[in-house]
Amino acid sequence: MTNAPLPDDIETLKRMLHESNVARAAAEAKAARATAEVSGAYAMVEYLKLEIKRLNRDKFGPTSERTQRLIDQMEFQLEDLEADLAEDELAAERAEAAAGVTNVPAHARAKPVRKPFPAHLPRERCVVPGPTLCACCGSDKLAKLGEDVTETLEAIPRKLWVRQIVREKFTCRTCEKISQAPAPFHVIARGHVGASVLAMIIYDKYALHQPLNRQSAEYEREGVELGSSTLGDHVGSGMAVLRPLFDRIEAYVFAAERLHGDDTIVPLLAKGKTITARLWDYVRDDQPFGGKDPPAAVFYFSRDRRGDHPQRHLANYSGLFQADAFSGYNELYKPKRQPGQIIEAACWAHGRRKFFVLADIAAKARDPKKTISPVALEAVKRIDAIFDIEREINGQAPEIRRAVRQDRVKPLVEKLHAWMKEQRARVSAKSHIAKALNYMLKRWDAFARFLDDGRICLTNNAAERALRSVALGRKSWLFAGSDRGGERAAIAYSLIYTARLNNVDPLAWLTDVLERIAEHPMQQLDELLPWNWTPLDPAISRAA
Repeated sequence: MTNAPLPDDIETLKRMLHESNVARAAAEAKAARATAEVSGAYAMVEYLKLEIKRLNRDKFGPTSERTQRLIDQMEFQLEDLEADLAEDELAAERAEAAAGVTNVPAHARAKPVRKPFPAHLPRERCVVPGPTLCACCGSDKLAKLGEDVTETLEAIPRKLWVRQIVREKFTCRTCEKISQAPAPFHVIARGHVGASVLAMIIYDKYALHQPLNRQSAEYEREGVELGSSTLGDHVGSGMAVLRPLFDRIEAYVFAAERLHGDDTIVPLLAKGKTITARLWDYVRDDQPFGGKDPPAAVFYFSRDRRGDHPQRHLANYSGLFQADAFSGYNELYKPKRQPGQIIEAACWAHGRRKFFVLADIAAKARDPKKTISPVALEAVKRIDAIFDIEREINGQAPEIRRAVRQDRVKPLVEKLHAWMKEQRARVSAKSHIAKALNYMLKRWDAFARFLDDGRICLTNNAAERALRSVALGRKSWLFAGSDRGGERAAIAYSLIYTARLNNVDPLAWLTDVLERIAEHPMQQLDELLPWNWTPLDPAISRAA
């Protein structure tokens, strides 16, 4: 472009300046739209990567925990990209409006169709007053034609209110005696919080992992003084009220024919430091073999991981027990054990994990110096073939599962066993691959037991899933303050996780149960268990 001399005419200069401004605005709008399109394309690429990861996980079975963390990180990254895309699109729309550009590219991102809000949500009408004069002719002879309603979802973070229970007094004109209705039962004796607040305190502490000092600060911001010690009193009293329900769930869990068991670490405060305590869980879940009994879970706390803890927990149990190879379980598997034998069923996910660590291709891609064991890689492929068949029969009746296993899985397991023994004879006893092979070969009867019993699962994932929320919560509450605090947490986890297993909202269930349990007959306490629970309040029923 040549530097042509500018005209001396002012009107011409104004016109040229206006044209330049319009062109610049159009260019800025085009650049903003291009930025939004790039953001959208990048977000789509990341979304497709995430979907590919998920599909591979579904196809080839659960990989390492590191892969799951990678998927979680990708989801967080996708959330940020979606937010960036929304900002870029808004900037593009503003730039286009300023430039007077109304053309929308055909390849622009399609907006999702907004669904109407649920009908049960309360509505608050905010009427914008209509005009009193015609915008065209100025006449005041207007007639209402209709109305347009735009709905937006609003929220009150936490609505606190005070319930006043009024008991009227009457005096008898004949005998001068005073008559009055008896006081209703409180959730906790002399308590000044209702069932809904007590349930919220317990739920926030054990389900959302919010320590009581943070909850106290939140109440203080809302103008209500509830100190940490007061909240602690409420938690202790509330869990004491709920203890009978825990006892019922405990009895129900150990009446099962088959159990899953596992444990995880829980830091425990002790004399100015923390020691490694344990939280044990036992899960009853018959859904993998089409059982009709509802699932449930029970948790226990201990200061250490000695074997006498699971022996005490399972003292009155006999049946199938699926767990890892913890030596503390060995006493339970003795043939002459009383009151009956516990039959061990090993977890194939644990056995596979030891090979996967040695055959992690993703780790090799990140670190070229890392070596991949061909024996471990072959073991993972053979075990994955067994998992593929197991997914096909998940949820089927025990007879069907056993028949499929005998027909299709047993040959694979026998070949795997023979191949493992052959490989074990070739490798050094001190090598990592030898340790992985020994883990399964020494317990082969427990690993192969699922072939003859359709009730047995291939993995112990039911127990591991139950402990996942505890592992996440450790980052928030850091440690248990005392042994009794750990035991109280175990009861709370039992109640909350059992509700979740039965697709019941734990907060709604706790609120209704705490409201009713004081006046509920003990002989009918089973009616309040999550799988039998029917809320009296329709609003709570919708929430649950």
